[in-house]
Amino acid sequence: MRVAQYGSCTFRFFTVQKLINPRRNISFIIVNKAESSYSNVKIAKLSARKKDRIKLPTYNEGKRIYHISEFLSQPPGIEAILNTSALQNFQFLDANLYRCFLPRVQLLNFEVAPVLDLRVTQTDEDCTVEMLSCKFEGSEVVERQNDHFSASMRNCITWDTSNSEPFLDVDVKLNLSLEVFTQPFTMLPISAVEGPGNLMMQALLDRLVPLLLQQLLKDYEKWLQQRRTYLC
Repeated sequence: MRVAQYGSCTFRFFTVQKLINPRRNISFIIVNKAESSYSNVKIAKLSARKKDRIKLPTYNEGKRIYHISEFLSQPPGIEAILNTSALQNFQFLDANLYRCFLPRVQLLNFEVAPVLDLRVTQTDEDCTVEMLSCKFEGSEVVERQNDHFSASMRNCITWDTSNSEPFLDVDVKLNLSLEVFTQPFTMLPISAVEGPGNLMMQALLDRLVPLLLQQLLKDYEKWLQQRRTYLC
């Protein structure tokens, strides 16, 4: 076998084999076709970030003050952070680790079910949500795409309840590495993929983060109302 390198392509030429049939004295020629491997796979790196702030309600019962940190450290607060009302299902895996099953969506001609593994870490000063894994469930074709991308997300939630108008801040960062291996995208510069991809991801965060904050505030107010009813 001979190997030749031409730019980014590697060609392997297999030796022609000659087999002789001794009975009929006929020669048969077997030729193996040349094989080529291409190393022109490109990696598109996409990212988006969204910061937002929302005013927090206050509820005092005598000397008892219910801070947002107390809410977020309890199961109702965890469910609010994970936005379980919008999930198909979720599982408690271990300690502060959760598996979230998003509703199935139609992507091109395929039905896709995203599955996220999230870690929620709380302190008295902040709460952090980190995405450890993102996979797609569906057909064999859909699940093969899991080998061609990786994603990370970090949502840092902080608050200030020391002044007369307490507030909550969120800072969401989303990163995606996408392997570009199909035509015609492989023929384009990587900026042709990253440019529209970044715009799409930013638009997604700009729309979803305020909605998540509004839902979190509703869940927090509902929890405060339940505490008031319990005390009464």
